[in-house]
Amino acid sequence: MSPYKRLKRDLVHKGRIIDYYNDTIEINGEKTTIFDFINHKGASAMVPVDEMGNIIMVRQYRNAIDSYTLEIPAGGLNPGEDNETCAIRECEEETGFKPGEVHHLIDVFTTIAFSNEKICIYYTTGITPTRQNLDEDEFVTTAHYSPEELTKMILKGEITDAKTVAAILAYRAKVGR
Repeated sequence: MSPYKRLKRDLVHKGRIIDYYNDTIEINGEKTTIFDFINHKGASAMVPVDEMGNIIMVRQYRNAIDSYTLEIPAGGLNPGEDNETCAIRECEEETGFKPGEVHHLIDVFTTIAFSNEKICIYYTTGITPTRQNLDEDEFVTTAHYSPEELTKMILKGEITDAKTVAAILAYRAKVGR
C-alpha cells in the first residue's frame, strides 16, 4: 500500500502542449504537501535509417534551453492519432523522408519527477524522399550520421536530448550497428 494519496488536482494553467497542475498529496495519512504535475498529451519519435545505414537527424532551436539541438524527429500526438502514425507523420514533416517499414523500439518517460510525458520511439528503414512540411514556427535542418558517430557525440555530451540518447543507444543494442 502506497503512503501517498492524491486528494485533489487543481489546474493552474492550460497550455497548448501541456497543462500544469498543483496536486495535493497526503503522505502516510498524516500530512499533506503540494506536488507540481505537468500533463502531456503524448508524443512519438522516429529513428529514420537511410540506405547507407545512417540516421537522419534534425537540428532545431529549443526555447527551454535557448539553444539548438541535434535530435531524432519527434512531435506531439494529434487528437485521435495513434503513436505509430504520429511518428511516421513527424518523420516525414521534419526530415522530408517517408518511412518504409516501421518497428517499435522503446518507450521513454522523459521527466517522471513532475510529468507524465511518454514518447513512443520507432525506427524505420526503406525511406523514400518526399519534402519537409514544417509548422510555421519550425526551422529544421537535417543531416545524416552513422550510429557510431552519434554514439560518440552522446558520450562527449554533444547530444543531450533524452529521447535521442535513449533511441540511439536502444537502436544500436537492438539492431547491432
